[in-house]
Amino acid sequence: MKNQETKPNRLIYEKSPYLLQHADNPVDWYPWGEEAFENARKEDRPILVSIGYSTCHWCHVMAEESFSDQGVAGIMNQYFTCIKIDREERPDLDKIYITAVSAMTGSAGWPLNVFLTPQDLKPFFGGTYFPRLPRPGIMAWPDLLVQIGKAWKNPEAREKILVSADTLTGMLRKHLSENQSSAPSEQPIHDSAMDEAFSVFQGSYDHEKGGFGRAPKFPSPAILNFLLSYAHGRKGHASGESATNMVLHTLRSMARGGIYDQLGGGFHRYAVDAGWHVPHFEKMLYDNAQLASTYLSAYQMSGEEFYREVAEDTIQYVLREMTHPEGGFFSAQDADSLPGNLSGSVSEERSEHQKVEGAYYVWEYDELQSILNPMSFSIFTYRYGIESHGNVASDPSGEFRNKNILFAGHSIEETAEQFQRSETEIQWIMKEAKMVLLAKRSKRPKPHLDDKIILSWNGLMISALAKAYQATGKQLYLDAAEKAADFIHARLYDNHTRQLYRIWREGERKINGLASDYSFLIQGLIDLYESGFRYRRLEWAGILASELVRLFSDHGRGGLFMTREDHDRNLLMRIKEEGDSVLPAAGSIAALSLWKLSRYTGNGDFQSRAREITNSALGNPNLHASSVPQMLVTLAAMKSDPVQVVIAGEKTDPDTRELIQAVHRTNHPGRIVFLAEEDKGWKQVCSHDFLRNVKPVNGKPAAYMCVNQTCQKPVTDSGELAKMLIRTEIGEPNKPVLP
Repeated sequence: MKNQETKPNRLIYEKSPYLLQHADNPVDWYPWGEEAFENARKEDRPILVSIGYSTCHWCHVMAEESFSDQGVAGIMNQYFTCIKIDREERPDLDKIYITAVSAMTGSAGWPLNVFLTPQDLKPFFGGTYFPRLPRPGIMAWPDLLVQIGKAWKNPEAREKILVSADTLTGMLRKHLSENQSSAPSEQPIHDSAMDEAFSVFQGSYDHEKGGFGRAPKFPSPAILNFLLSYAHGRKGHASGESATNMVLHTLRSMARGGIYDQLGGGFHRYAVDAGWHVPHFEKMLYDNAQLASTYLSAYQMSGEEFYREVAEDTIQYVLREMTHPEGGFFSAQDADSLPGNLSGSVSEERSEHQKVEGAYYVWEYDELQSILNPMSFSIFTYRYGIESHGNVASDPSGEFRNKNILFAGHSIEETAEQFQRSETEIQWIMKEAKMVLLAKRSKRPKPHLDDKIILSWNGLMISALAKAYQATGKQLYLDAAEKAADFIHARLYDNHTRQLYRIWREGERKINGLASDYSFLIQGLIDLYESGFRYRRLEWAGILASELVRLFSDHGRGGLFMTREDHDRNLLMRIKEEGDSVLPAAGSIAALSLWKLSRYTGNGDFQSRAREITNSALGNPNLHASSVPQMLVTLAAMKSDPVQVVIAGEKTDPDTRELIQAVHRTNHPGRIVFLAEEDKGWKQVCSHDFLRNVKPVNGKPAAYMCVNQTCQKPVTDSGELAKMLIRTEIGEPNKPVLP
């Protein structure tokens, strides 16, 4: 029974869009904090923690079925103190409790529902989605609540619960401790780690559809980045060619599939099928930032415009739909939305308030026919795999009946041949059709936008924009990156304490920055410096790097903790997250950034910390090399001769710009580029003698290409610099170095 007149609960005072979605529930929700813990202890009842995020489909389902139901809410309020957590705000809590539920049940996901003891917050039972009514093999949520609630009130059963909680927590601490970094090894990490990882990815590679493993398929940018790095280090070898083919085929397959928004650009979270056709429709900032960077790297490596176009369309989507007017980037767009016709009204087939997966993105055959002219319609349906009765074969819930998900069923070349037209003509017809359909689609009810600003994800987007500027030379990308960095500095950074905050929304910042927030922003600032050469970006990166090392280092066992020591005294344990998943581990990004900063600043401690983080992760016997692909990218950069390009000249000088562009057009992992301008304060950032002494040649801007702080003869011609960089990329020797 739903109650439309429920008074808001305590979540109404929160800023998280996810928590606010539950503010009108009849459940007496608390945010995570002392008030909730005190209530549980006072009332002597267990704590129910429910973790999710605002764009989570099954979170919405459970909220609609159970948390909005007066009867179910009554049971929850009777037996438990109920806490809601936004996993995007508190990934540390999510990591601890999802590991616990996985240990209990063998699987975990979201919504994550876990029951804790009130005194010490130890988990004793949990699961994911539970239906309101029983289903085969799944207990009904109300029945589970009553069973646990009554067990707690029974002294004998409670004692068993407490013993179980102690046992599980002990196992959890042991598991998380064993999977955290070991003491840093003094032994060098050999190429075998990269070869082992390559072998694993090669074995799981889908030669037909691209990607790795079976459905559901995730984009896995960390794996693709590793393979790009691996290919770079093994040019001329069969394994390098194989790695290149795996990356390019996967990127092409994804961009042709339904996981990619063929009209508006940007990638959905994952595909439920092996062929990338049917996506889970939510769009995450972190996916699109990482994939834009990966497609740009593929473009620079291959020279194929296709990859650049996908990257730019993805970035344009973020700038158009995911950007705060003052510069930061929003978190996500929901998978679900209200089904509406082209005028924006709600379809008669659905309840006015019933959202549907993918409703904003799918099309009916007749709908397309009514919008496009006959010629465009015929070509469009052929190109994008449109069927009169829908083209979705994998539809267990029946949500896509008679619906079409756009995917590139035929290439431009095949379409041109089919309709006896030139490829250029087909491209123009498709461009016009897309513009018409995008305009019509924009009138539909839009998916919910999670408009909180997450620092770490913004760091990834700054990197993507900086790399886009380097690859294309388009000023708008650099401007957007600079604006975002200014936004973060003004709203998520405390100049006095030099501390970062993780979350900003509607004028309020909250939650101490995590290791990932520091690491990803530092990387973004370095990439931004290498694009626009504003020295204060590099200076800020150095300040944050010192804070990262101070606040998060495990000085005994190496690596980085997720949280600072004073983050939250109610955490069950202080943990690390060293394996790469949909997001790279903080250490994987931090190590390369620290290594680069040591090359810029001459800070030997940064170099030592970079090696310590790398060795502790890759030397951990409980972590296979394939679980840390992004760390292997760092390893490859650190093991190779570091290429440093130092340009002496004024940024406004056209000759200087040509030299910079020659560097930007190449793709050399781990490359460092530095601009030495007169009287610009850069010497306060850089303490390397060999960098401080470079100067123009005969009054002309000059480039010095250096390896291990030993430089080639300076060149003033951008074409000659480009040749030197290419020779370095393919491993050929350059001219003799300066004595």
